[in-house]
Amino acid sequence: MRLLRHFFARSSRRLFPEDSLQRITNAIAEGERRHRGEIMFAVESSLPPSAVIAGVQPRERALDVFVRLRTWDTDANNGVLVYLLLADQQIEIVADRGLTGRVSDEDWTQVCRMIETEMRAGRPEQAILDGIRMVSDHLARHFPQSDDQPDKDELPNRPHLLG
Repeated sequence: MRLLRHFFARSSRRLFPEDSLQRITNAIAEGERRHRGEIMFAVESSLPPSAVIAGVQPRERALDVFVRLRTWDTDANNGVLVYLLLADQQIEIVADRGLTGRVSDEDWTQVCRMIETEMRAGRPEQAILDGIRMVSDHLARHFPQSDDQPDKDELPNRPHLLG
């Protein structure tokens, strides 16, 4: 059944057309003006059949994407990946080690649940925009912007449409 879901998954480009991607890009940039963290959003329609057959789960794939997109490559180790796997209707958040002990797993789970609720209600763009805002709130609390530590944009703000 899972293999069929991945085979017939809806297109991430259809769910997030260009104007939607631009609004998400702007929301990431705006959020990052409040903090020194870095947020990346990646959406994947489906996994390759070989990955589904091998039993690759959304969390495992999110960790792989975190590494592949170099979300970890920030000076303060405070990158956060928001990953959406459409075929499994699963959202995962992977935060770099600089956030360990600062933002709890329960806090990240709360962000994921909110995004999932909005997605189920048919509001995918709003779900991601609200999720980015919530992630930015956490980052602003623990890595606020300051005049003595000017922030640079270390990672791309544009969403990544995978596969």
